[in-house]
Amino acid sequence: MEPDFFPSSDMWWGTLGTVRPFSNFQPDKDVKEIQEALGKKDVVTLVRILTNRSNAQRQDIAKSFQEQTKQDLSAALKKVLSGDLEDLLLQLMMLPDQLEAHRLKGAMAGLGTDEETLLEILCTRSGKKLKEVSAVYRQVYKKELEKELKAETSGDFAKLVVALLNKEVSAGAVQRDVQALTASLSGKKAEAGPWINILTSRDSDHLDKVLMELELETGQMVDQMVEKRFSGDFRLGLRVLVQCIQNPEVYLAQRLVPMK
Repeated sequence: MEPDFFPSSDMWWGTLGTVRPFSNFQPDKDVKEIQEALGKKDVVTLVRILTNRSNAQRQDIAKSFQEQTKQDLSAALKKVLSGDLEDLLLQLMMLPDQLEAHRLKGAMAGLGTDEETLLEILCTRSGKKLKEVSAVYRQVYKKELEKELKAETSGDFAKLVVALLNKEVSAGAVQRDVQALTASLSGKKAEAGPWINILTSRDSDHLDKVLMELELETGQMVDQMVEKRFSGDFRLGLRVLVQCIQNPEVYLAQRLVPMK
């Protein structure tokens, strides 16, 4: 991610996890093995190769496969795979921005919306990266991501997800932001506006200071304030956003292995 929320400027699943560029990478050799595996429906070989190459290397394999066979590798994989394994390997073959667009589309497909997936992507990607994902979404699905999000959400939660999609870092004073958040909680009904405006428009260092000062001033943890004063999808959105600001590594780990 870029520094609007996280210190690393290029936070991607491939660099966060265990997948690294294969040290003795030979795309033509991989293509030969994949061709043989496709013919035999040897799923073990397909998984071994495609899960042990970086995304860039998988793109080289796909290009080499196309040149040698005049076929699309993803289409060839679909013919011999099914179920979750098919979904996994096809997603591995996507470029990062394509995968993000695909996941967002899937989160809004059918009855109901997968708010957790929407929030994971919107809260943990930079404004710059989300613009790139939006462009891919428009190219692939011929629809505007922002309009799709608005159609699938409502109320303050809709305002939050749109603000996250369009986030840009702007300067702010820590104490003034703390005062605005404190004031938003002083009435009978908590105001969502200051939380949306501040938490989607400041850099990570600034927000860390704001949330720490807010906890000191109120004597409550931020997640407790959110839990008590907000409700529904907006409360879920704020909880995820606060987690991503305060401890993104823990949040992402819990997404991979949900706590019981």
